[in-house]
Amino acid sequence: MSGGRPRHATSTARRVPVSTYRLQVTADFDLTAARDLVDYVHDLGADWLYLSPVLQAEPGSQHGYDVVDHTHVDDERGGDAALRALAEAAHAVGLGVLVDIVPNHVGVATPSVNPWWWSLLEQGQGSPVAWAFDVDWEAGDGRIRIPVLDDRLLDGVTLRDGRLYLGDTAYPTAPGTVHEGDSVADVHDRQHYEFVHWKRADHELNYRRFFAVNTLAAIRVEEPEVFAASHTTIGAWFRDGLVDGLRVDHPDGLYDPAGYLQDLADLTGGAYVLVEKILEPGEQLPASWPVDGTTGYDALGVLDRVFVDTAGAEALTAASGAEPTDWQQLTHDTRRGIADGILGSEVRRLARLLAPVAGDLPEERVVDAVAEIVASFDVYRTYLPEGSHHLIAALERAAEARPELDDVIDRIAPALVDPSSAAALRLQQTSGMVMAKGVEDTAFYRTSRLTSLSEVGGDPSVFAVSVDDFHQAQRDRQGSWPHTMTTLTTHDTKRSEDTRARIAVLAELGDEWASTLERLQSLAPLEDAVLADLLWQAIVGARPASRERLHAYAEKASREAGDSTTWTDPDEDFERRMHALVDASFDDPAVVAVLDALDERIDAAGWSNGLGTKLVQLTAPGVPDVYQGTESWDRSLVDPDNRRPVDYAERRHVLATLDGPEESGPERLPAIGPDGAAKVLVTSRALRLRRDHPELFTRYLALEASGVAADHVVAFDRGGAVTVATRLPIGLERVGGWGDTLVHAAPVDRVDLLTGRRVPASRGIPLAEVLADYPVALLVPADVVDEADHPTERGVADGSATTVTDAQAEVEILEGHA
Repeated sequence: MSGGRPRHATSTARRVPVSTYRLQVTADFDLTAARDLVDYVHDLGADWLYLSPVLQAEPGSQHGYDVVDHTHVDDERGGDAALRALAEAAHAVGLGVLVDIVPNHVGVATPSVNPWWWSLLEQGQGSPVAWAFDVDWEAGDGRIRIPVLDDRLLDGVTLRDGRLYLGDTAYPTAPGTVHEGDSVADVHDRQHYEFVHWKRADHELNYRRFFAVNTLAAIRVEEPEVFAASHTTIGAWFRDGLVDGLRVDHPDGLYDPAGYLQDLADLTGGAYVLVEKILEPGEQLPASWPVDGTTGYDALGVLDRVFVDTAGAEALTAASGAEPTDWQQLTHDTRRGIADGILGSEVRRLARLLAPVAGDLPEERVVDAVAEIVASFDVYRTYLPEGSHHLIAALERAAEARPELDDVIDRIAPALVDPSSAAALRLQQTSGMVMAKGVEDTAFYRTSRLTSLSEVGGDPSVFAVSVDDFHQAQRDRQGSWPHTMTTLTTHDTKRSEDTRARIAVLAELGDEWASTLERLQSLAPLEDAVLADLLWQAIVGARPASRERLHAYAEKASREAGDSTTWTDPDEDFERRMHALVDASFDDPAVVAVLDALDERIDAAGWSNGLGTKLVQLTAPGVPDVYQGTESWDRSLVDPDNRRPVDYAERRHVLATLDGPEESGPERLPAIGPDGAAKVLVTSRALRLRRDHPELFTRYLALEASGVAADHVVAFDRGGAVTVATRLPIGLERVGGWGDTLVHAAPVDRVDLLTGRRVPASRGIPLAEVLADYPVALLVPADVVDEADHPTERGVADGSATTVTDAQAEVEILEGHA
């Protein structure tokens, strides 16, 4: 199926990025600091800057997804003037600007800084902005429940200056409800809100949240007034020419994603828009949406897996000990746990909407059936009527799994499949929450045979992807969504690209890794075998991560898994033993020796995988994003670890050195090592080529290989630019290297942009020569390099014609293949 933005929504002045560079904007790295990087990002070769949310967020917010005021840019991040200065600086050097926006929810942790929330609490249903929030007032007897009390209940609340306080957090009181001599309880009982114990949020909350985060309250952007009020500043960015595109956070939480996206297209004049839509393997983005694609998690899963050795699956499964054998059953059970637990309030609200059709069925049976249905989806959300087959499949799976609920499911199913039904729409908003919390934030931590597979949008039961399937995925993207984003690392990935690249090597070691893991377990035992395996892989993948970082990761991973300890009820004895495992990786000489030996075994292969995935991502179809700092090695773990400050002074120095006057020649090539210079070289040369020579990236042709090591290369021709990348480097060693292996491409003279090596036209590209220095090569027609050495007045940006003999010859040959 073809996809992409409908043509009628396109603006004549519309820009589309060739590539992007993501920056996490915070108080410590504000918009002024981002402006100071404009020259670096341009020199690196990226086409657009890509900013995290910048509207006014909660005080001290490190991510910006907790917007409290849509009327201006966050003061701590520099304010409106700083965004304007950044945009002007970016545009002056040709960079576009892409900004992340958050339409689904707002931050409510500090009521006094969110005017809408303060008004709602103060005036209840009489507030002029009551319609902005998704509140079930009837369920709360006319009050909104705020789950902030600890075991002291109202004894922890104070009354000062006519306001109620929990610690330093103020809550408003309705006019005329505070009298001299009143107790806290007296005043509290007169308010439009009700403080409740935080544990009651699981089942008694009556406002929609972002997932299970009580301090992020959903807003109803499906209402025209709410959309207008929450998007005034965003619209002004486009009218003023400051911003060129948007990334839409969590569209699956919206009441009507398609309607919202059309409103956004109308507001922005059809600007470039991406959605943070998590597609399960095989799932397609709705073709009717007026967007350019996703944020790239679907591409990430395929990019990673073509560098994984499928032969390691059996050994790694056995090594992990208590590894779940049925991924589908595991994820059903974790989703069901979420539906019964932290998202029970959302399930019960959906059951209340079904009461008219449920008739005399007991409420608890309806709740049980709804929980089973939302636990049975294999995708995040259905989009009725387009995705009705996913919903019908979930209903069938629920009935099969729970035959005793068959009569309940039959009764409520018609309402759930009716696109006009409030229950059907609520189900769509709820299923994505359950999927995200049950799979990404639980099941991913309960499987460990190869943890690099447990990534957002991925299915760990799919161990590897063949080269043929990889090529088909690229052809599909080129044909259907050519402007969708591709990514390797984001602020939400469970492990950064280079951490995963090292972990992927373990699939090639198989029994060797199994023996190593057994030795580590004997030296630093932990009774939760799956978690222990997960932690050792994190230590290996992120090495040399600091002790502090690994302790923080271990705590989060173990509590997210919820098998041996939890966030709400930590098992202190287990966590003490778990942290002892982490300490052993630093303090126990025997453990350190095992890890050092493993480092020697996998370092080179990990670097090879890292360079290979990077070059393939940067040159494959789609719009590649480079997450901040990942132009060099980045061995991060889950947030907040992946949001640490980046040393841009060092990266500037490396890039300047690479761009020095004597950069060419083998003696000037940076060695592949810990300093990351080789990765900066690969990243900058690939980004610059895509930006400056788009004519070399107009199609996708898989290139075949022959010879003793043909299985160890992935190669493709984009219409002049040829990418060659090593895969399974340990296996390559075992077969004795490249030998006579050739990649078969159109016979034209080429130059490797990474090494400067010239490759004469022949019947095949000899990998023993081309990959003598690096495990990757980026080949271009020789005349493209000659033109760069002797530039004419013609510029790529102005689209004027150019004479490039070898490039044109290759295009003609490729057209002959077509």
